[in-house]
Amino acid sequence: MAISPDEPIPVREPRPVREGPGAAAALALPVVFFGVLGVIALVVGLLVGMGKNDGATSNSAPVEVSLAYPTIAPAVVNATTTGGIHVVNKDAMQHNLAVQGTNVRTAMLDGGKDATLDLSSLQPGDYTLLCEVPGHQQAGMTAKLHLTAGSTSGVAMSGMDMTSSGSATQTTMSPEQMDQAMQQSMAAFPAQTAGLGAQDLAPTVLPDGTKQFELTTAVTKWEVSPGKFVEAKTYNGTVPGPTLHVNPGDKVRIILHNHMDESTSIHFHGIETPNSMDGTTFVTQDPVKPGADFTYEFTAQSTPAVGMYHSHHIAYQQVPDGLTGAFIIGSEPVPAGVQVTQEHVMVLDDSGVIGFALNGKSFPATAPIVATQGEWVEVHYMNEGTMIHPMHLHGMGQLVIAKDGFPLANPEMEDTVTVAPGERYTVLVHATEVGTWVWHCHILPHAENENGMFGMVTALVVKP
Repeated sequence: MAISPDEPIPVREPRPVREGPGAAAALALPVVFFGVLGVIALVVGLLVGMGKNDGATSNSAPVEVSLAYPTIAPAVVNATTTGGIHVVNKDAMQHNLAVQGTNVRTAMLDGGKDATLDLSSLQPGDYTLLCEVPGHQQAGMTAKLHLTAGSTSGVAMSGMDMTSSGSATQTTMSPEQMDQAMQQSMAAFPAQTAGLGAQDLAPTVLPDGTKQFELTTAVTKWEVSPGKFVEAKTYNGTVPGPTLHVNPGDKVRIILHNHMDESTSIHFHGIETPNSMDGTTFVTQDPVKPGADFTYEFTAQSTPAVGMYHSHHIAYQQVPDGLTGAFIIGSEPVPAGVQVTQEHVMVLDDSGVIGFALNGKSFPATAPIVATQGEWVEVHYMNEGTMIHPMHLHGMGQLVIAKDGFPLANPEMEDTVTVAPGERYTVLVHATEVGTWVWHCHILPHAENENGMFGMVTALVVKP
């Protein structure tokens, strides 16, 4: 990575220092370490479509290609003009598969549906496969197609080709090219991009003490990574939307202005509200139509909470496309002897136009967290995606002090914190080890591809 502990790196202003009981004493945690939770072993395999061999001298079975935003798997498809491609949509959203620059394409496929892509009209050669849903190609739904005449073994492998004997040989990138791609991806970090999400929004305090926030939805051109712009749905122009902080017992008013051309709503996930303020359209309220406003009012619960706010109307599209933010009530209690000097939100994304990202940005545009040796850093993981993400920090453990905003009676030290969709985990990191430490989702295809690091990767930089 192109940063070192000695380089100045701008970070947002940390929230005020807060401390656990007995902070004046030596910083020693009187907690029982239970050991690291067993992380779900996730094996992400390449999809291989093998043709049946019934004694014929050649095989023309189609190869299998799967669609699951934001990827087409495998990344390199070796097919024949007679075999074609068996296309399977493994997503909840619609996709299709097309050969760029030709009229060869499947129809739009609903989730779980499949189709055969006939390649017989094409000449042998190299092509690009892509999904034609607006924004999906830009998000990374492309693959290489190597097309040969007649029949072959029908094998599709990422970065591999099959010889007539069935052994695999490398056809795409040499080891030196792979090294160079990885080095270039790391050297670009941290890259500057337009827009910064999850920033604190100061409320307007009304005469009766009510804390009023205004959130405006709009379609915004959002730079996920250097040069990659998508049409995101945003609160106040950022992904995630601004972070809202209130205290237990505060009167809260949130005014939603809908500037999109579709209806929406706000649900306060993990926050106690009256039923009428739950934000579920056609259950507790009507949709907020384009150009309309809606006011949410409630008294913040009496206990600390770590929640999220997001759309609950066409949510399977609006939330992955950016309509989400953090809602925090008070502060989570910390163990005795701990002084928290930085508090951060880390919203996890994996679908929609945003794709694999942390706080709306994909590596190398993710912002590192910078701390001085000895500091205690608090991070709230919030999974607004559609997949589980095991979040791993190199070099130092993570002390889990709360799950879904509920404090743990016995905080647990973990190496990798597994966060499922909708979950929130609050962790403390004691920045004891100087250096730049990689911080990433440990489902590796969410963090690396043939071009090096991407997606759900950032770093903790500890300065002496």
